[in-house]
Amino acid sequence: MELDELLAGREKISERIRSVVDVASDPWGVKVSNVELKDVALPTDMERTIAKQAEAERERRAAIIKAEGEVQAAANMSKAAKMLAESPGALHLRTLQSINDISSDQSNTVVFAVPLEALRALEGLVDISRNRP
Repeated sequence: MELDELLAGREKISERIRSVVDVASDPWGVKVSNVELKDVALPTDMERTIAKQAEAERERRAAIIKAEGEVQAAANMSKAAKMLAESPGALHLRTLQSINDISSDQSNTVVFAVPLEALRALEGLVDISRNRP
């Protein structure tokens, strides 16, 4: 009998055992009226196999939950990026807020990567301001 059958059909199995024992005990004048399966002893290697299967199932569920969380996070980030792109100046405000958050801890060192084109544009503004009276 399969383990799943055993666990799902204890009453049916108990009835089969009762009828076999009752037939065997009839010649002695003993009537068996009830048999109950109270405990099932499994071999140790079977217990280990079942434990491994249960662990694999838990890991599978955890991976699915993690993947679903990542999908939700990606959707939220996409929504936030769209909102920032649609609102002029919002990305700059968010950048300033991030810089403020980073700068709150004195042990952090912040390095700004400024595109060369931006530096050249500033250079041009400085030149124009110097040439004005």
